[in-house]
Amino acid sequence: MRVIAVVTGAGSGIGRAAARALRADGWELVLAGRREDALRETLPGARIVPTDITDPQAVSALFEAAGPLDLLFNNAGIGVAAPIEELSLEDWQRVVDINLTGAFLCAQAAFRAMIGRGGRIINNGSIAAHAPRPYAVAYTATKHAITGLTKALSLEGRAHDIACGQIDVGNAATPMTEGQTEPTMDVEHVGRAVAQMAALPLDANVQFMTIMATKMPFIGRG
Repeated sequence: MRVIAVVTGAGSGIGRAAARALRADGWELVLAGRREDALRETLPGARIVPTDITDPQAVSALFEAAGPLDLLFNNAGIGVAAPIEELSLEDWQRVVDINLTGAFLCAQAAFRAMIGRGGRIINNGSIAAHAPRPYAVAYTATKHAITGLTKALSLEGRAHDIACGQIDVGNAATPMTEGQTEPTMDVEHVGRAVAQMAALPLDANVQFMTIMATKMPFIGRG
């Protein structure tokens, strides 16, 4: 039986690692992102749908192309580093549009595809929602909102056999963490964690998973 997964933000980082881990587990992948060349590099031979997830028509086209859907990894996101007094409204809106509105649009389309057959949605949250860094107000606010989205989807999904969980990642070695001095972990560990969440039967769910570099400064002091 074919099992089909859509991964957004699949052209790099966590999305790329998750797509490769899911493929290794036998999933048929539909990869979404802005850059077609990067998506093809992620998984040669996978179905590629270049997508701007802030555009409702583009999101509809993505899920129409995917067809009967079993899994959405709602991963695409960006951050903008700036003190709040210097953060432009344009940058604030760009982060909200991609991290939150884009995630909502994809989740809504996934629900429509999964009602009547069941499925699973995994949202990419962040440790930043629990322990933010300075100069990341837009990113932090949207990741708090993703937690609310996850809980709401979990409640509404019960009637339709749609499970929804969230993975909160801390310091995976990706382009977003380049240049920081804190310890990092191999992003492939995150990909495997997503695949493990996805492998559960629909009567079981990892509601929230935190995966992080063991030595990153998150739990307590010292």
